[in-house]
Amino acid sequence: MLDEHYQPTLLEPQVQKTWDDQQAFLTHDHVDGKEPFYCLSMFPYPSGKLHMGHVRNYTIGDVIARYQRMRGKNVLQPMGWDAFGLPAENAAMKHRVAPAAWTYRNIDEMRAQLKSLGLAIDWSRELTTCKPEYYRWEQWLFTRLFRKGIIYKKLGMVNWDPVDQTVLANEQVIDGRGWRSGALVEKREIPMYYFAITRYAEELLDGLDHMHGWPEQVKAMQRNWIGKSRGMEIIFSYVSEHSSDAEHLAGTLKVFTTRPDTLYGVSYIAVSAEHELAQMAAKHQPDLAAFIHECLQGSVAEADLATQEKKGMPTGRYVVHPLTGAHIPVWVGNYVLASYGEGAVMGVPAHDERDHAFAQRYNLPITPVILDREGQVPDVRSQAWTETGLLCNSGPLNGKNFDEAFAELSHKLASLQLGKERIQYRLRDWGISRQRYWGCPIPIIHCPSCGDVCVPDDQLPVVLPEHVIPDGSGSPLARMPDFHDCTCPQCGKAARRETDTMDTFVESSWYYARYTSPHEPSRLVNREAAGHWLPVDHYIGGIEHAILHLLYARFFHKLLRDEGLVEGDEPFERLLTQGMVLADTFYRQHADGQRSWYNPTEVTLERDERGRMVSARLRLDEQPVSHGGMEKMSKSRNNGVDPQLLIQSYGADTARLFMLFAAPPEASLEWNDAGVEGAQRFLRRLWKAVHHHTQPRALPEQALSSTAEELRRRTHETILKVSDDLERRLSFNTAIAACMDLLNQVQRMEPQSRADEQAVRESLTSLILLLAPMVPHISQTLWQHLGGTGLCMDAAWPQADTSLLVRSEVTLMIQVNGKIRGKITVAKESSKEDIETAALAQKDIARLIEGRHLKQSILVPGKLLSLVLEP
Repeated sequence: MLDEHYQPTLLEPQVQKTWDDQQAFLTHDHVDGKEPFYCLSMFPYPSGKLHMGHVRNYTIGDVIARYQRMRGKNVLQPMGWDAFGLPAENAAMKHRVAPAAWTYRNIDEMRAQLKSLGLAIDWSRELTTCKPEYYRWEQWLFTRLFRKGIIYKKLGMVNWDPVDQTVLANEQVIDGRGWRSGALVEKREIPMYYFAITRYAEELLDGLDHMHGWPEQVKAMQRNWIGKSRGMEIIFSYVSEHSSDAEHLAGTLKVFTTRPDTLYGVSYIAVSAEHELAQMAAKHQPDLAAFIHECLQGSVAEADLATQEKKGMPTGRYVVHPLTGAHIPVWVGNYVLASYGEGAVMGVPAHDERDHAFAQRYNLPITPVILDREGQVPDVRSQAWTETGLLCNSGPLNGKNFDEAFAELSHKLASLQLGKERIQYRLRDWGISRQRYWGCPIPIIHCPSCGDVCVPDDQLPVVLPEHVIPDGSGSPLARMPDFHDCTCPQCGKAARRETDTMDTFVESSWYYARYTSPHEPSRLVNREAAGHWLPVDHYIGGIEHAILHLLYARFFHKLLRDEGLVEGDEPFERLLTQGMVLADTFYRQHADGQRSWYNPTEVTLERDERGRMVSARLRLDEQPVSHGGMEKMSKSRNNGVDPQLLIQSYGADTARLFMLFAAPPEASLEWNDAGVEGAQRFLRRLWKAVHHHTQPRALPEQALSSTAEELRRRTHETILKVSDDLERRLSFNTAIAACMDLLNQVQRMEPQSRADEQAVRESLTSLILLLAPMVPHISQTLWQHLGGTGLCMDAAWPQADTSLLVRSEVTLMIQVNGKIRGKITVAKESSKEDIETAALAQKDIARLIEGRHLKQSILVPGKLLSLVLEP
């Protein structure tokens, strides 16, 4: 007997126990007659606490997985933990505990939280990236790629904290200082390992054209990141006025430009602080040496360099213009990246905004060489003209357009051996070395005799000691002889193990493949299992991962393919990037300019009749607080909502329903307490409708009423719409809205016969099945009480009976002189004359046209009859 009241906190644990007892989510690789479907959500970092972003992400993935299961597919939905990384080290230093202990405790807590959401996850495939059985295969792949040259070692520029003697991530550099020590950060070159991702740049770019299941926004972001550009490498010879330079400098200075048509407008060349010419000139110029030292302070992040104030200093050296022979001054510019091209750019102030600002600051010539749209020489005194056009002030190139000038310059410079066409990518090889402890050890041994030697397979994994408590002053591995002292596997002499660890993006770049055979003891992945499940049919995660994670995962799939481990060129068939969860922020401003942020649960709001906020007061003291608008839920703004409190108060199904209904999945979701309460009201109404329907009643045997016929038609319309919303459109909010409309119709229906009652049962059963992927706990319970057997999630997805979708009657709106005045229901096959006669016979319409002449009637079939009366 179904209880009269919906009590999710009692109901949901019972349903979850049923799932556990029956091992409902355990996935087998091959199930006869079932098509495999791999649904994967980006795995979380084990911070110890779920946030609403997690709830939204995993609920969306779970709906897709459950829906596909009900469509008869063999669904794989695994879960794991992106467990290495800097946050664990920071927490370890704060709490004086080993990162491993902190991480494993958090995993236990978050696993329980995820299970409370009722996710259909196969926990037998759980992965934890900080466990040796996982990263062993990462190290194994590293050794293969190192021998092939796909991984190589070179000097790389990093943020160096001179006090803590450690490398800092870009986000750890705050106003040019180390986040912990406060010391001025230096740019320093140290040996680092790199993945040669640029070798795959063209394939990564071309592949985007065939990824039809990915959002265009994400593909555009990746195209921009790869940044393919056609340009020209131009060679400027040094003017050797300094004999010491002539002895040490290479013979020429190379510049890459995408605008060779502006070559005659070059006023200066700017080189990076690390460039050999800058370093050479600084030996004899203390002021230049001081400026270069200043350039080497602060972050190495490209975004920071792009926004910082542009500064420069002349080197006193010159290069020769390849066509005019003019001597061009060489400057050191703090905005020039050593890693872009050859670490040198040509300054064309008339046609580049950055160069223009630089030239104005240092009083350098600004010579226009491109005409404007009217064919006039542009006025470049106040701003640069950055568009292409016909050339001027360019000798033999005058009057030519960009393409013509490009072709002629390419031929001319090539004949002089002073230039050539080149494809350049913004993408840089991926530096993976991290001078931190909590990461996957790099499996390299440094031998004084043999050089860098890969750790042999039979010595893998190189196990990271888990008892260490870092103190922030560099990697503790470098101070642990027990870890780094070893013997060379080639010559047997004393050697030193590499103490750098890998970027944690490496672990998250191949986990999707390991899920297909997570317990495979002898290979990175079981090729048969990978061939069965891959590519991932649907991948779900935040838009913030649109570039690096997804690009690296695509790159890794190609590496695995080239190693013969997987098939296909791409890892993810279809991608959904869900939006952020936003919530109101509240604060008080202090006299020193600092702000104290208050959680929305601490604030009492007053709203007007339209629901707009008119005042906010802190409950603690009843004094006003300021509203900071809607922002992403975060600790810094103290506007997060604890999912566990939400589940404890309302139940997991309510949390899931609100997350799905409040906004389309790709849009930002604005948290609203009223919306949560509305979601639970709907579930209570659903429960009440089933309870009411299952009460015994004596009804006569009669034909189906017209109201019941309409209910059946609406039921099958809803099945058709929800199926399309979940399969093709991924529009969960509109699917739920359609279910809400159907429930409204069910509740308005009072059966007059057993046939009517059966129509209501059909509607309720269909409604529960349609909602089952979204609210699985209540659906399981109500399914059983309506006579369903087994698990609701194993029931077949309802199919629409298209014969019921054909209406025998249609309702038309009646418009009189442009205003809606009524409506009429007529047989679908009625003629225009019959419809007009019926409309004119209606009392309200007849009264309106009494004594007036009907000038015209216009019928819009199935929608509208418009009557036009003479004045």
